[in-house]
Amino acid sequence: MRSSIGQHGLFDIGGPRVLVEDVEGGIVYHPGVVSEAMARRWFEALRDEVPWQAQQRPMYDRIVDVPRLTAAYRLAREDLPMPLREAAALLRQRTGQPFNAVGLNHYRDGRDSVAPHNDKLHILVPHHPIALVSLGAPRRMVIRAKRVPRTSIAIDLEPGSLLLMSYDSQLHYEHGVPKTREPVGPRISLAFRVRPDVDRLP
Repeated sequence: MRSSIGQHGLFDIGGPRVLVEDVEGGIVYHPGVVSEAMARRWFEALRDEVPWQAQQRPMYDRIVDVPRLTAAYRLAREDLPMPLREAAALLRQRTGQPFNAVGLNHYRDGRDSVAPHNDKLHILVPHHPIALVSLGAPRRMVIRAKRVPRTSIAIDLEPGSLLLMSYDSQLHYEHGVPKTREPVGPRISLAFRVRPDVDRLP
C-alpha cells in the first residue's frame, strides 16, 4: 500500500484533492459536485421526508443515544426519495460504480457526531468505493491512520461535495465527524455503497 496523509486542516473550493493514495484510488475530496441550489433542494426534501430514526446502543454498563439521526435505503426501492434517486444516478455516471445502497446521517447541530471508525467490510463488496455526499452546513471530518505514527488530516466537507473512499482505505484509516462547540447548522450525509446482501436492507 502506498499512502499519503497530512497533519493540517483543509477547506478546498477548487478541484479534487487527494487525501490518501492507494492502489484502489485512495481517498479523494471533490468539491462542488452538486450545485448549491440542488444541494439545498436535496437537503430540505430529505430533512422533511425521510423517516429518521433515533437509535440507542450499549456503552459499557449503560444504554446511550446515538448522537445523530439515521436512515437506510435500497436504491432499487420503488418509493426511494427523489433526491436519493437523482444522487445515485449522478454518482453512477460519474464513477461508473454500481451503487445499490445508501445510508443517511442527520447531524442536527454540533452535539451530533460519529466516532472514528472504518466501514464494516462484511457489508461491502470488495474493491468498490464508498461515495459520501454532503448536504446542508459544512462539518469537519477527521481521517486518521490506524498505524503509528497515526497521522491525521481534517477536512471541512462542504455542501454539494463528494468524498470518495476506496475499499482498501477502510483497512488502513478511520474517519469520523467530531462534536464541536462552534455554532454549526444541520448537515445530512449520504453514504453510497455496493452491498453484497442488499435485499436485507430496510
